[in-house]
Amino acid sequence: QVQLVESGGGLEQAGGSLRLSCAASGSDFFLYTMGWYRQVPGKQRELVASFARDKTTYYADSVKGRFTISRDMDKNILDLQMNILKPEDTAVYYCNGRTFLGGRWVDNWGQGTQVTVSS
Repeated sequence: QVQLVESGGGLEQAGGSLRLSCAASGSDFFLYTMGWYRQVPGKQRELVASFARDKTTYYADSVKGRFTISRDMDKNILDLQMNILKPEDTAVYYCNGRTFLGGRWVDNWGQGTQVTVSS
């Protein structure tokens, strides 16, 4: 079982920067792709960025050029550097880590951290 704990959210002005961090812990786990998702009330959770085991990264079009995802696979830490923040980046950000257990893929989630960007 794996636990994911996010940190680093908060309130920032438009144009500013924030850095989110996610630490994975537990016993006997192996994380494949990890990613950051975000959700605003009334909307579906959306993928913001992901980092695979082969170091392939993905970014949503809305954050390309502004956000950078990084991962320390030895320490099981996933970070998201968010620059040039916009009010539309306001959301609860969730860390996700995918494991393979019992013959199926399992999505593990953190508790979420609020990011608020003021105009």
